Amino acid sequence: MRNYEATILAQYANSPIITGLIGYTNQEMRPDIDLDNFYNYVWDVDNAQGFGLDILGRIVNISRNINIPGTDINFGFEEALPGSYPFGQAPFYSGHQATTVYTLDDQAYRLLVLTKAFINICNFTCRSLNALLQILFAGRGPCYCLDLGNMTMKYVFEFELLVWELSLFQSLLPHPAGVLATIQVVPIEQTFGFQEGGFPPFGLGNFFF
Repeated sequence: MRNYEATILAQYANSPIITGLIGYTNQEMRPDIDLDNFYNYVWDVDNAQGFGLDILGRIVNISRNINIPGTDINFGFEEALPGSYPFGQAPFYSGHQATTVYTLDDQAYRLLVLTKAFINICNFTCRSLNALLQILFAGRGPCYCLDLGNMTMKYVFEFELLVWELSLFQSLLPHPAGVLATIQVVPIEQTFGFQEGGFPPFGLGNFFF
């Protein structure tokens, strides 16, 4: 506190014990430093850490813990999505899909908090959603939102998403009300295609499915 002497009542201003206690306390407790620390570690989302991010998460109503679906394999038909196998290779579906609760570290949770905050105020146009993707995945590679018409849209990622990133984005998946949104992950460097598209040729890339 600056000029703390001016705040002491007149009848105590000449007491060496009282003024000494206040003086020593003022040296140990600096409100200006505490306010700076509060801003840096709690209120500034770009620098917030630990409990500060937890507070911001409660404000935007999103938990640090996310559920990641298990990798169980089951019997199924060939045309089903990956995870279905023929007779003799996988059991029948038991009706329960295993999940894993994953606690996000500060860097990942910061991404989640920013995403949820953006969703809370976003107008859900393709322009706004593409701006969100460029902020969240800066430097990772091309990613964009497409308006497919007929009340459908698609998020395309031309790079691999981490398991928790995919689970996080699927759980939030910002989109306008009544619009069907899907996610497509097409890692360019691993997917077979034509040279002009930047895809690897036969023998080097896999067919996209």
